[in-house]
Amino acid sequence: MSVLLVGISHRSAPVAVLERVAVTDTDRPKLTDKLMATGSISEVMVVSTCNRVEVYAVVDAFHGALTAVGEVLAEHSGLEVQELTQHAYVRYSEAAVEHLFAVASGLDSMVIGEQQILGQIRAAYAASDNQQASGRVLHELAQQALRVGKRVHSETGIDSAGASVVSVAIDRAATMFGGSLEGKTAVVVGAGAMGGLSVAHLGRAGIGRLIVVNRTRERAEHLAQTALSAGVSASAMDLDELPAALADGDVLVTCTGAVGAVVSLADAHLALAQRDPGRLLAICDLGLPRDVDPTVAGLPGVSVFDMESLQRDPAAGAASSDAAAAREIVSAELSGYLAGQRLAEVTPTVTALRQRAAEVVEAELMRLDSRLPSLDSPQRDEVARTVRRVVDKLLHSPTVRVKQLATTPGGDSYAAALRELFELSPGTVDAVASPIEINGMELVDDFTASRIDGKKGPQR
Repeated sequence: MSVLLVGISHRSAPVAVLERVAVTDTDRPKLTDKLMATGSISEVMVVSTCNRVEVYAVVDAFHGALTAVGEVLAEHSGLEVQELTQHAYVRYSEAAVEHLFAVASGLDSMVIGEQQILGQIRAAYAASDNQQASGRVLHELAQQALRVGKRVHSETGIDSAGASVVSVAIDRAATMFGGSLEGKTAVVVGAGAMGGLSVAHLGRAGIGRLIVVNRTRERAEHLAQTALSAGVSASAMDLDELPAALADGDVLVTCTGAVGAVVSLADAHLALAQRDPGRLLAICDLGLPRDVDPTVAGLPGVSVFDMESLQRDPAAGAASSDAAAAREIVSAELSGYLAGQRLAEVTPTVTALRQRAAEVVEAELMRLDSRLPSLDSPQRDEVARTVRRVVDKLLHSPTVRVKQLATTPGGDSYAAALRELFELSPGTVDAVASPIEINGMELVDDFTASRIDGKKGPQR
């Protein structure tokens, strides 16, 4: 079993392609079901953010699974497989693990070092687990990726250059008003995680008034109340009141994740008609697909900062020394993870070998009983102990050594050699590879989702 990664991100594709491939929370369960139904994938996790879609799949065969993932993504996006391939990247086995660790550390983000990706990976795993699409491999991989990300953020200053896309966008908007948003009015469209992050950043930027707009009024009111609790004047409005809210705003931040434009050209025209001539409007379009009709950027006094323009912002980089330190941590953690995985792969083989030896010993002792029925119990017990000691001593060195060698690159070949030499069938090895070990792992630090049966650990 190996991990296959097929991804499309801001590094590999233009915004127009990312918009087509974007996976919403509604799309993800359907996409997961289709991937699991291909027959070439045993586990799958779909990581979807505002600037990336990545499919992590546990597969037996590379080519068949790659074709299956490509076809499912092409069907979802409406793109031809060939067109999709031009913008996709593929990682396999160790390279896929390394990539996820780098992503969790913020090294592959548009704004290097942003921490929001940790929550997105956690949500991706939870969604996979809820659909019973994750097992031992993805559980251990996602768990370790989150730990690596936390370690990078705690031991380096990688997030000091800008915590998220939101902060960079709001900084860009502030430049339109002399570098400060104090006393200004901001309209936030979307009351999800990005909306909450936007409200927090605007509050720290000294915004004078907030208007939260959302399809669900209750969620808008809840986020507005959160801002009020932080000392920021805030109110909530329905989505159909957006032009009126926009007429009062100096800054608009959109982050809905809707498929179509939320702010149309007509909405912008209607809002601008109610404003004083020459009054500036900064629009931060953090949606993917875009929330704002691209033609709005051509209106007088309006500046639109979307994901494509943010990608070129110099503030989106972190200090090179911090990035280098983060990569060293990722490299060390990758080595440790791979060594552990190789050891885990060889352990069932060693267990099966010892079990086979024990069966041979018991069979020979039974034969001894039939040939020497007069042998008394003390004598038989001594013979049994002697035979078991001989077998244990013969197996001790090779089994210890094979575990040591298993942690090195190519170490799985030693387990294969043991299986071949001692005629251990795959069924015999699988029978002793119990999943009970992973049920004992503590999930509370990294995963908020629980199993349906109330127990911690991944569902199979």
